Amino acid sequence: MNITAINELIRKNESFLVTTHVNPDPDGICSQLAFAQYLKSKGKKVAIINNEKMPVRFHFLPGIKQAKHFHEGMTKKFDVAIVLDCGEPNRIGKVKKLIKEGVKVVNIDHHITNSYFGDVNIVDAKASSTAEVVFEYLKKVKFELTKNVAIWLYAGIMTDTGSFRYETTTARTHAIAAELMKFKFSVTELYRHLYEMVPIGDLQAFTQVVTRFDALFGGKVVCVELHKKVLSKFSDSFDLRDTIFKFLRAIKGVEVYVILTEVSRNKTRVNLRSSRKFDVARLANVFDGGGHKRASGCAIDKNIKDARTKIIRQIKKVI
Repeated sequence: MNITAINELIRKNESFLVTTHVNPDPDGICSQLAFAQYLKSKGKKVAIINNEKMPVRFHFLPGIKQAKHFHEGMTKKFDVAIVLDCGEPNRIGKVKKLIKEGVKVVNIDHHITNSYFGDVNIVDAKASSTAEVVFEYLKKVKFELTKNVAIWLYAGIMTDTGSFRYETTTARTHAIAAELMKFKFSVTELYRHLYEMVPIGDLQAFTQVVTRFDALFGGKVVCVELHKKVLSKFSDSFDLRDTIFKFLRAIKGVEVYVILTEVSRNKTRVNLRSSRKFDVARLANVFDGGGHKRASGCAIDKNIKDARTKIIRQIKKVI
């Protein structure tokens, strides 16, 4: 962990942009909030700006109103950009326009496919989450945690470990969780807000979508296509892809899970998960994407049908 370099950047500069990847998840969002709080404690000017508006399902998080979304009229200038939970710089979307020439970039992440794009890089591919990386940094600089910071970091770790079920969960991860829980927030309420607040209309629509999956290669691969017409049935309060993955993971013998989402006529978002030895990070990397061995994604500049053909063809080479 390059403590000296990042500390020098913070000491010498005044204005900071804090951002994360497009379609942000709790790990990216909560890591932003925690790191921004640390910068503010140092008397710095901080702006949390993401590519799009904050999803409604995360509005319960304390301090979430600090996070703004990019719009073309933004003219703010920054000395340093803190990029969290991103494997490569294009993943921050239009926010990249705010990182002008001369702006120093700090890259804080835990993805194995990280391209080390920052002027300073704090990347730990063995960490369970970016929130865990942020926690370790804050401990090293002797930042005094608060209840809100503990909630943010716990939420980031819990969600990125699948509620402490994924193989990235270590003894250290549990030790960090135990330390955060000393702040006596309700873990049960946090879990309920993240996973048990599904609007009834979304659940009804979900039951129709989740049964329409294809099983390929003798059931080793399952694939779901999400067209715009289908997506329009769901509210912003529901994380459709994450819920589909949770459901499909219960199927015995599946090695690779694929969700293809229609972004436009000639662009498809691909989310990938694996349950065993299949490295979906390597698969995503073929299409300039990235992530983890068990959870990755990419975008393909093709319609959903052609994107599916490309992904399945690539999987076939390995399966």
